[in-house]
Amino acid sequence: MSEQLKALELRRHQLMLQANKERKEFGEHFEPWEKPLSWADKGVDAIQFLKSNPILWTSAFAALAHYKPKLAGKVIAVGWGAVKLLKGAKKLI
Repeated sequence: MSEQLKALELRRHQLMLQANKERKEFGEHFEPWEKPLSWADKGVDAIQFLKSNPILWTSAFAALAHYKPKLAGKVIAVGWGAVKLLKGAKKLI
């Protein structure tokens, strides 16, 4: 029984070394993507923050509409187009 345990322990150690080596190789392969993915993650967090706090973007748009009505009209047009585009893309997926 003792020899079986030693063999299992040796195999476990070899597998841990192999897993560590593969983990490092995998990390090196995706290292160039780390910074762009972190920016994308921050963008997703910002969108989630705005979704959970609609009073912020509503009041910001109200201020824009008050001080720059022409720009606010353009923002509405672009935003409406983007919403229609996203809804169309959702239906395709």
